[in-house]
Amino acid sequence: MVIYLRERNFNMLRKELIFRNPLRFMGYENEDILPPRGFGAVLARAGLGKTAILVQLALDSLLRERNVLHISLADPVKKVCLWYEEAFRNIARQYQGSQVDRLWEELLPRRLIMTFNVEGFSTPKLEERLTDLTAQGIFHPQMLLIDGLPFDETVREALADIKKLAEAHSLHVWFTVRTHRHEKPGSDGMPVPLSDVADLFEVAFQLCPEAKDIHLRAIKGGPPLSEHPPLLLDPSTMLIKDTAVEG
Repeated sequence: MVIYLRERNFNMLRKELIFRNPLRFMGYENEDILPPRGFGAVLARAGLGKTAILVQLALDSLLRERNVLHISLADPVKKVCLWYEEAFRNIARQYQGSQVDRLWEELLPRRLIMTFNVEGFSTPKLEERLTDLTAQGIFHPQMLLIDGLPFDETVREALADIKKLAEAHSLHVWFTVRTHRHEKPGSDGMPVPLSDVADLFEVAFQLCPEAKDIHLRAIKGGPPLSEHPPLLLDPSTMLIKDTAVEG
């Protein structure tokens, strides 16, 4: 009986953390934001929290027992690991320690982090590593995160190659996109780095600083702002928080 109750509490903890995913307040509920083979983007200026959003998206997939491959072109593995653990501990801080520790340990085998130098990264290299992992049964990702890919004039070709990779492996893919203060939106209203390739993306979020707050808004693929107000990033934890709940 004690073991049964312990397992039930453990499963309830997992479900509660999934339910608390604040992106559901933007109309996504608990379903995948992206369809299989879909592209999503998180846009912001440097230092506003793009990686933090990717990690929170990844944690939601991990909690739902999906495998996540995180590619970092900017930070070493140790730093990315720290992002994940800090975010998880902050999300779960109100719950029992031993159960939280057990859940964290269960998530880790579903996450794989790879790092590349920006100059050394290419889709063929990524495909080679991914093929090695899957062919040997080592790791089969369902979600791919690419943090730090330069969105320059050559990015469309790279994205087209990554799209083929996503289709071959049934992945949905999230990218971070760095914006700049001085750039005005493109003719379609999209931030310049995404403007010429926005047709390849199903969903795009942007982090927008306003006074002391950082707002998270869906600029493509989200519900109307009038239906779901923007979310905020908590500056102390870099976690998404719901304005309706907080207010």
